[in-house]
Amino acid sequence: MFTGIVQGVARIAEIRDVPGLRTFRIAFPAGFAAGLEIGASVAVDGVCLTVTTLHGGDAASFDVMQQTLNITTLGQYQTGQEVNVERAARDGAEIGGHPLSGHVDFAASVAAVRELENNYVLRIAVPQQWLPYLFAKGYVAINGASLTIAEVNVAESWFEVWLIPETLRMTVFRQKQAGAALNIEIERSTQVIVDTVRRQLADTLAPLLPALEQVLQQQGGADALRILTGKLR
Repeated sequence: MFTGIVQGVARIAEIRDVPGLRTFRIAFPAGFAAGLEIGASVAVDGVCLTVTTLHGGDAASFDVMQQTLNITTLGQYQTGQEVNVERAARDGAEIGGHPLSGHVDFAASVAAVRELENNYVLRIAVPQQWLPYLFAKGYVAINGASLTIAEVNVAESWFEVWLIPETLRMTVFRQKQAGAALNIEIERSTQVIVDTVRRQLADTLAPLLPALEQVLQQQGGADALRILTGKLR
């Protein structure tokens, strides 16, 4: 588990590919890898990776399977790229952000960037199917950083986060411009609640749909009902 509080910016020192697998050697900031062991977990831009080799005191290698490369942004990275890193939380650690699994749900893209006085606003375009899990004032993890959602626009499929100077200092977000890809992990308790409510509504409304469609058909509204309830079937 991770806390969503990025502990530093690391650099991809080397990338090696073999069939179905990519190995990243990552150089960490000073002191980050103290006590790090083979088998330990590190979140790299929000993706939970396992240490496979240690290189002195400030670097380690990680093997990444093809499925992870397909789902996340790691498949696009090049040598020299900087990434957010966080070590796995210890028992009893303070959760400064919100609990993260390091299992990225999808990759999104930066739709626009606004720079205001002491604030940096990222507008992020997301696929429609993920919007039900995103709420203003709710949590989301972006490249491993726990952030609060400022606004969600369902019609245009985007949400915004506002970043303070300290967040920019400790992360790679200032490097992200329109079109940049980002790893998104939705907040798990929100997902559970939304999915549970959806299932309950489906079970409750499904037997009533034929009668509702008949009533609305008489009033010319059956098409609207089918659109609204299409996901219940």
